[in-house]
Amino acid sequence: MLKSRLLPLLLLSATPLASASPPDLVALIECRQSVSDFAQLAPIVADPLKAVALGWQPLPQTNLFMAEYRLNTPLTVFGHSSDHIALAGGTIVALLDLPDPRPLAAELALEEGVNTPEKAMYGRELVSRDVIDAMTGEALIESVILSVSNVKSHPGKTLAGCTYSLDLPAEDEVPAPAEPAIDAQPAEPVTAS
Repeated sequence: MLKSRLLPLLLLSATPLASASPPDLVALIECRQSVSDFAQLAPIVADPLKAVALGWQPLPQTNLFMAEYRLNTPLTVFGHSSDHIALAGGTIVALLDLPDPRPLAAELALEEGVNTPEKAMYGRELVSRDVIDAMTGEALIESVILSVSNVKSHPGKTLAGCTYSLDLPAEDEVPAPAEPAIDAQPAEPVTAS
């Protein structure tokens, strides 16, 4: 069993936004980035004025687990346009005007997690690699998971996006030689078997 590493601690150590280029939302949502790229969002989420400076309008919280934003400029992800994004922990999603997430999940070849008339959740791990935390020297597993789902708080919408995480290996696992976590290059998507 994997022990989850607290992503907010990593996010607090992220490079300040002023010295970094604006985050590539499309690449982040489509799982074409790494945990360190996702960490660029921490200063934005922590300071609404930084979000506004990027053209993000903070929205009232309709779901207690998500910070939502309306974008001044819509983006296109997975072939669909959206001006509405949400973040929750290590996850970033676009809210798409698709009443049923199942066709998009099939198009993206995602695995079924939950499929009931009320709830649909699909996902697939694209990246799983051993890394070393540059600050602590601790062996970790970087994971990037593509997902598509619906949520009761947003009827008629499909949430499509990516979860970035760093986890401790199971106690009985001996990690292979690893790459630095903080200095890692954008992850190359690799389909897990």
